[in-house]
Amino acid sequence: MKEIIVASGNKEKIKEVQEILGNNFRVISMKDIGVDIDVKEDKETFEENARKKAETIAKKVGDGKFVIADDSGIELDALDGFPGVRTKRWFSGTDRERNLALISKLEESNQKDNRKIRFTTAIAVSDGNINFCELGILNGNLVKEPRGENGFGFDEIFELPNGKTLAELTDEEKNKISSRKIALEKVRNRLLEL
Repeated sequence: MKEIIVASGNKEKIKEVQEILGNNFRVISMKDIGVDIDVKEDKETFEENARKKAETIAKKVGDGKFVIADDSGIELDALDGFPGVRTKRWFSGTDRERNLALISKLEESNQKDNRKIRFTTAIAVSDGNINFCELGILNGNLVKEPRGENGFGFDEIFELPNGKTLAELTDEEKNKISSRKIALEKVRNRLLEL
């Protein structure tokens, strides 16, 4: 069983990765192996940030162990892709406060009727020699008010074509369609070929 080190301390994210990668891999966090490194996300694309994190941490871990790192965020068509790669950094506060601020920002724009939103996840893999990155994209609409109790981050404001937010889905339902799942399935398939 291949060991995969996830470049995250977020328990929800690690759980999601394990559920999606399934029984083919043993998923562990950096903290599980005593690695504590914070890689600055200062690149212009999700892919570049994910690659930088995976490659930096893989060098630190050594031993040819695979590290996966992601960068993800939401992009609003009406705001020219804002917040994009700065999704987590454009506003300091809780997830709920940031989500309300984003809704407010769209309402104040002259394109408030264009609620198209895109959730993009880039997942990079590196063992120091092998390096690749896969993308997953999920399209939806920005809600006018947060809804749902399940999930984290932007799940409560991301509405799917069926009218439900990601936070109104069960973990199992979300894992079937999430941008992270789309990217992780591509990653899993490539890792199994190695």
